[in-house]
Amino acid sequence: MPTPIGADNPRIVILATGGTIAGTAASPADAIGYRAAQLGVDQLVAAAPPLAGRPLEAEQVAQLDSKDMDEPTWRLLAERVAAHLARAEVAGVVVTHGTDTLEETAYFLQRVLAPAKPVVMTAAMRPATALLADGPQNLLDAVALASEPGAAGVVAVVAGQVHSAFDLRKSHTQRLDAFDSGDAGPIGVMEAGRLRRFRDWPRGTPLSLAVLPGGDWPRVEIVCSHAGARGALVDALVAQGVDGLVAAGTGNGTLHRALEAALRRAAAQGVAVRRATRVAAGAVLATGSDESDWPVSGALSAVQTRIELMLDLMAGRRPG
Repeated sequence: MPTPIGADNPRIVILATGGTIAGTAASPADAIGYRAAQLGVDQLVAAAPPLAGRPLEAEQVAQLDSKDMDEPTWRLLAERVAAHLARAEVAGVVVTHGTDTLEETAYFLQRVLAPAKPVVMTAAMRPATALLADGPQNLLDAVALASEPGAAGVVAVVAGQVHSAFDLRKSHTQRLDAFDSGDAGPIGVMEAGRLRRFRDWPRGTPLSLAVLPGGDWPRVEIVCSHAGARGALVDALVAQGVDGLVAAGTGNGTLHRALEAALRRAAAQGVAVRRATRVAAGAVLATGSDESDWPVSGALSAVQTRIELMLDLMAGRRPG
């Protein structure tokens, strides 16, 4: 007999996009030389037996290594998430994803949808064939979190920690707890399938999906400042018709003088420029110097700043 759907057993939709959580390797001992995005969403659900009997729906939205995530997939994913959240019987959505661009997709979905119901991203650092695969537990935690009464916004749960889409960062290349939330800290932790929450859910004002173009999106690239930086890369990008540039500066978003000069040339030709930092934690603050002519990223990372600039350009705003 099907398990009844109620307050203690809500309907959750799982949308799969590939990633390491769906990856396989020839040997169970190999947690590095695997191929991502090999297993389908039904196989991911079957690998977590406690999910049996839950009122779940599963849909394969994409099947890719998240290093290859692209804007058309973002649009499709946003549309599918929005469609399911609009259904009264759906309490929340889980998105399985690769770890490489998890923070980018999470931020994009939060800014575009700002959902009143939970959208829980999850991933794995080890492939599904590993001796101690972390994907099944992460998926269990994600479904439990998406069922949490009052939960809202886009969050990610990996290795038992729950992170807001606004603060999520991949901070380690190998560890199972490869994500953190910087100065803000996690929203909470999952303990035996239940949430212990420390702070509020992410909130915001949703953008219309109509702002997302069906064709080419604004081209926004990231350039990094460093010792001996040159402006040739900026000049080349401008020649190719780039729409926006994010400068990942040193320290408080400071820029090598040669790079700054090239960015000023780009801005003079109508390219939108924003200033972020290559430093892993901390905010970029305006200083009143010439560099403050361009909007600064605040606490956003360089990749989040890129998304923000793309959204501004789509909406017809040209900062910088």
